[in-house]
Amino acid sequence: MQDVLIVGIAGGTGSGKTTFAEAVMSMLRGKATLIAHDSYYRAHDDMPYEERAKLNYDHPDAYETDLLVRHLEELKAGRSIEVPTYDFSQHNRAPQTTTVMPSSVIVVEGILVLADARLRKLLDIKIFVDVDADLRILRRLKRDVEERGRSVQSVIDQYLATVRPMHEMFVEPSKRFADLIVPATFDNSVAQEVLITHIRQKA
Repeated sequence: MQDVLIVGIAGGTGSGKTTFAEAVMSMLRGKATLIAHDSYYRAHDDMPYEERAKLNYDHPDAYETDLLVRHLEELKAGRSIEVPTYDFSQHNRAPQTTTVMPSSVIVVEGILVLADARLRKLLDIKIFVDVDADLRILRRLKRDVEERGRSVQSVIDQYLATVRPMHEMFVEPSKRFADLIVPATFDNSVAQEVLITHIRQKA
């Protein structure tokens, strides 16, 4: 199999990194695979829902990053993987997995993708989507209520208790590792074109 190019896309919660990643995937016309770091949240079958809801999901320890690293190494070696499925409404990992086949380009997105040295070592291109905090919290509020079955108050409480402090402690500092910082804008087409051109030169 030809060499595998791994692209990491990070940014704060609600920054639009997932939308940016999906736009890049669309421009690659099915020649890439997208993996979300959020799929690798740890399972907590031993905890009741009330305790799971109180966990800090924005700290690096919330993720089973060791598994993601192994999976990326497997994909680079040309082998398929079984990506976990996370149920955000239950704050727990679901029993089913998704089979992901190797491809020439792997896109990994998540708030802490650039914060982990093990992941950075595997990334050929590192992107940080940089958006102002007020816009990020509004986007997160809309997403968590509409897509993840959360209440408005629970989203606000979580943002103040863990999301904002963890962003300042881990996410924002990871920006310095980025090869390309995509600024806050509703039109990222130029940045997308730059990234796609670079990917096509490398892949």
